[in-house]
Amino acid sequence: MPTLSSSSPASVWDSVDGIAFGGDYNPEQWPRDVRLEDIELMKEAGVNLLSVGIFSWGLLEPREGEYDFEWLDEVMDNLAAAGIKVALATATAAPPAWLVRKHPEILPVTEDGTVLERGSRRHYSPSSAVYRRYAAGITRSLAERYKSHPALALWHVDNELGCHVTAFYGEEDAAAFRRWLERRYGSIEELNEAWGTAFWSQHYDTFEEIIPPRLAPTSLNPGQQLDFMRFNSWALKDYYRSLLAVLREVTPGIPATTNLMASSATKLLDYFDWAKDLDVIANDHYLVAADPEREIELAFSADLTRGIASGSPWMLMEHSTSAVNWQPHNRPKMPGEMLRNSLAHMARGADAVMFFQWRQSKSGSEKFHSAMVPHGGRNTRIWREVVELGSVLGRLAPVKGSRVESRVAIVFDYESWWASELDSHPSQDVRYLELMRGFHRAMYLRGVTIDFVNPAADLSGYDLVLVCTLYSATDAAAANIAAAAEAGATVLVSYFSGIVDEHDHVRLGGYPGAFRELLGIRTEEFHPLLPGESVTLGSGSLVAGRKGSVWSEHVQVVDGTTEVLASFTGYPLDGVPAVTRRPVGTGSAWYLATLLDAEGIDALVGRLLNEAGVVASAEASAGVELVRRSHADGRRFLFAINHGSRDATVKVDGEDLLGGGRFGGVVPAGAVAVVAED
Repeated sequence: MPTLSSSSPASVWDSVDGIAFGGDYNPEQWPRDVRLEDIELMKEAGVNLLSVGIFSWGLLEPREGEYDFEWLDEVMDNLAAAGIKVALATATAAPPAWLVRKHPEILPVTEDGTVLERGSRRHYSPSSAVYRRYAAGITRSLAERYKSHPALALWHVDNELGCHVTAFYGEEDAAAFRRWLERRYGSIEELNEAWGTAFWSQHYDTFEEIIPPRLAPTSLNPGQQLDFMRFNSWALKDYYRSLLAVLREVTPGIPATTNLMASSATKLLDYFDWAKDLDVIANDHYLVAADPEREIELAFSADLTRGIASGSPWMLMEHSTSAVNWQPHNRPKMPGEMLRNSLAHMARGADAVMFFQWRQSKSGSEKFHSAMVPHGGRNTRIWREVVELGSVLGRLAPVKGSRVESRVAIVFDYESWWASELDSHPSQDVRYLELMRGFHRAMYLRGVTIDFVNPAADLSGYDLVLVCTLYSATDAAAANIAAAAEAGATVLVSYFSGIVDEHDHVRLGGYPGAFRELLGIRTEEFHPLLPGESVTLGSGSLVAGRKGSVWSEHVQVVDGTTEVLASFTGYPLDGVPAVTRRPVGTGSAWYLATLLDAEGIDALVGRLLNEAGVVASAEASAGVELVRRSHADGRRFLFAINHGSRDATVKVDGEDLLGGGRFGGVVPAGAVAVVAED
């Protein structure tokens, strides 16, 4: 593993005045006269930070060992003269053609043995020693040349690591996987025990016998699959660390990051594990145009990013001004939607609002991806909205450095996500995020903000803790969650939680193994539901008449203090508990044994919030997104984002940072108010 310098780099926030605003800048795509025009347009828009050089390796080093920095020198100098800071990329996200031609062994290999060729991007394996050597070389050349440049504020290491290719199956990857396993387990006997290799004659005598979980006749060893997911997340992080080590050596005072893709769609990298190697958390997020509640998915992703950042301010490194280029139907954003999206990210902790990209490309795969400067130039709605956004962000400088307030936590664990969706489970319809997104949606609509936390996180600051489909749970995680209830929190655990340990070994004695004692229940047998099938919850309960889908089970109450709050109706589960509650210490532990419909989740959320004493950030009309950020000195800012088509009322007193003067209590349709509260 690379050795990193112990020097502490500066904060990127110290380099940029106010809220960071800008995007990916690709000047190599344009002639000099356009690049000069760009500077003037950036000043007009209020841009103060740009990511530069992400895909420029082929021009910076057109032939092995021959460098051309003249164009980048001029760009960096012009940006510095304009007062614009740069997140300078290592340029390693796409190896140049000469490198692939000379060393085709760097190319990634899929599980069926297919070699993924050049002609696109991200065409390399992170375990390739050859690629690492060349990537470190271009990184060192850039660091040495620009280490003292006044524009340099941040290193942008590679780009969207894990995008397109997340798992690597070549021979060099296999060797790296074996080395990783040997470090993890120490002996082949320990690995055999962890993987349960007595099953199907899978016993290994040496690590050299192990290969990645390539295409095979039927289902693969789940321990092998889970460890391979862990390995691939580690391998990409280790590659990142190898470049970071070069940057730390040459520029120890310059912070570094890479742009994550934390969202409800990105599963295969453990970003909580990555966070400690990033000086600032940066994230890319794109709306799915076909999603009628895309603003809620945005909130989920932004809250998750803030969780990865442990609540600290983070960077929105990329989002779009309007349409993207990669969805089946790339609809534009509606008037005002880009502003609402940008401020929603900021409300949820972002102190940087950046886009892909500055100027819309005239050629290449992303030419129809929107940008800050569209094909139509200045005389366009998008450009006018970009300039407006720059002005708005200038008025929101007092918010910088504040943190989001939340008293509700959702436990989020990438390894449990991976393990819960492996094959050969009771139901392939159990999706790790489905119930979690349902709870998040219900809280969002009620104006309650949620923090996403790792199972090992300190839960002492939360009044309500939700544990959704935490299929794989360590002893320490289970104890941490139980301690939160003992200390006074309302804790809810859902179905298919605590079933296995970190090796995917079932916790024997009845489900949900890790949480049986906490909940005072025991399940002998699961009863997963078929597609289209549902169960009904009985009358007289807090979710009376509501439907459940995907999952049910034969729950037994085994503790006299456990109360049944709702039961299933109808054969074969008639009268079987569906929702239970047990007093624990000064708190309580709830269990939910089915995936409730939206109305059922909302009713349950109302009861949980009432018990936990959690209320909305403010009183407001329906359709208003509410989030509060606050400084340690007591200054508080309420973001009220009206996604509806009618004017909305919000009860809060203070200064209207966007409109000026006192806030009048009304947020117009499609508009945003940010109130510095009295």
